[in-house]
This record gives sequence, structure tokens and C-alpha cells, in this order.
Amino acid sequence: MAKYMIQRARGREGSSIYAYEAAGHFECVPTRLFDKDGGGANAIDGAKIIMGITYFVPGGNTAFASNPMESIYYILEGQMTLKVEDEEPTVLQAGDCFHCVGGVTKSVCNEGETTTKMLVVLMPPQ
Repeated sequence: MAKYMIQRARGREGSSIYAYEAAGHFECVPTRLFDKDGGGANAIDGAKIIMGITYFVPGGNTAFASNPMESIYYILEGQMTLKVEDEEPTVLQAGDCFHCVGGVTKSVCNEGETTTKMLVVLMPPQ
């Protein structure tokens, strides 16, 4: 097993980035850059982090739900409205970031007029 990996851009030789369907995700295209199931992390000894970019068209969203993973959402382009548990919704703009522990109930929705590009980093429970 390797100690590191370089991920090439999608469509370039050596890339293992892939799109997939995610339960509770609507009007979006989630992709994986690194994960334990084929996006590269399985090539690194002891790797656990999952990372991808999700593209949300206007109106694209996720169900209001929780997962067991620590999560980071970083808005690369566009904007997303974030709803977290009993809090008022918050609009995240490009450059804004959200970080939570596993089990937090949340959802995001692109209420803007352009496609939003969001970097997603997940850490499964240890």
C-alpha cells in the first residue's frame, strides 16, 4: 500500500474521480475524489477521509437528515442555504465553510440562480 496518492482531474489519464447517486440528494451531481470504495483512498494504507465535489443546480438540495460522519462543506462557487437542526437557515457564499460532528441533522439547498460547486470532506466514525 502507498503512503500518498495524487488524484488527476476528471477525464485525465490516471483519474479515478467518479459521479454517483446519493440517497437524499436532489438535482445535483455528487462526485468522489477520494473514498474507501474506489476514488483512491483504498490505495493509501490506513486512509479514512472521503472527499468530493457536489454540483447543485438551482433548486438542488439534500433531505433534512443526519449521518454518522464528521462533515465539512466548503462553497467553491455559488451559494447554498444551510439548515441545521433548530437554527435559522444560513446562506453560505463562495469561500464560506461549515463543519460539524457526526449525527447533526442538516440540509442544504441552492436557492441561487447559478450552479453551486461545494467541496465535501467526510470522516467516518473511528
